[in-house]
Amino acid sequence: MKTWLAAIGLSLLGAGAGFGSAQAQAPDWPQKQVTIVVPFGPGGTTDLFARIVAEQLHAKYGKPFIIENRPGAGGNIGTTAVAKAAPDGYTLLVGTVSTHAINPFLYKNLPHDAEKDFVPITGLAKLPNLLVVTPKIPVKTFVEFVEYAKQNPGKLNYGSSGAGTSQHLAAELFQLKTGAKMTHVPFRSSQDIVNGLIGGHIDLAFDNMTIAWPQAQGGTVRALAVTSPERSQQAPEIPTVGETLTGFDATSWNGLWAPAGTPQAIVDTIAADVKTILEKPEIQKKAAEMASTTAAMTPKQFAEYIQSERQKWSEVVKTVGIQIGQ
Repeated sequence: MKTWLAAIGLSLLGAGAGFGSAQAQAPDWPQKQVTIVVPFGPGGTTDLFARIVAEQLHAKYGKPFIIENRPGAGGNIGTTAVAKAAPDGYTLLVGTVSTHAINPFLYKNLPHDAEKDFVPITGLAKLPNLLVVTPKIPVKTFVEFVEYAKQNPGKLNYGSSGAGTSQHLAAELFQLKTGAKMTHVPFRSSQDIVNGLIGGHIDLAFDNMTIAWPQAQGGTVRALAVTSPERSQQAPEIPTVGETLTGFDATSWNGLWAPAGTPQAIVDTIAADVKTILEKPEIQKKAAEMASTTAAMTPKQFAEYIQSERQKWSEVVKTVGIQIGQ
């Protein structure tokens, strides 16, 4: 998987212009290396999109745009590092729904404020999770699964890559919407979840689509629904959860932030550049191959989107009673 993702990233070169001449410009930026922090390990979708942006900004400006992976504590270590960085446009963060819409409510006593310590720049990509079940579960459709889960409270085990992750909260949102009761079994990674399904240790998962869909195609698991509002371009035959449970949306996403106080002209310039990058057909094609869609937004649009996501996931975390830390 990592080799494949790296090959995609290395094949994508080009440069982007801005939104237009009316956009505020920062002609003296960049004058030196720009560090883009990814608060997760290398090889995943978030890391890949960070590298795509870095490569293309380097191609445009001729300055180094370096990816620094700083994983740990659910993304909090790298996120905190950027919150404390100088607001000069030379340290940026590629964060996610977890770092900015879930962790602030999941973790006690975070050393940063996900709202006050950052300025949103733009979205990068959105990625649905895929509900997959083992073939031993006697259902063929999502509608059948809903009824089966409701009729068998406490008998189904679902996997996730840890408390508060997108897989975990998608399953919790499903239970809140349906009244079903299932047991959570945490693993360390999406691949471990798949192994748990194949090995019969769990019954289902709302797993990362880039990992789960190939397994569904191979017949080791059965795909029932995607968690995004729209059907996936990669698997248009698979319905959305929302087609049965109105309003259901458990999309994973990532985006770009700068430390609070970063000059607006720099923020606007980066947002415009990234918009052009993400609109390139070859990048949209590669995103689709990873079951993702590009998600360029203006800083204002991104800020509004983050707020809507914070409201949704804070309610889920509070209702379920999940919390990490003292």
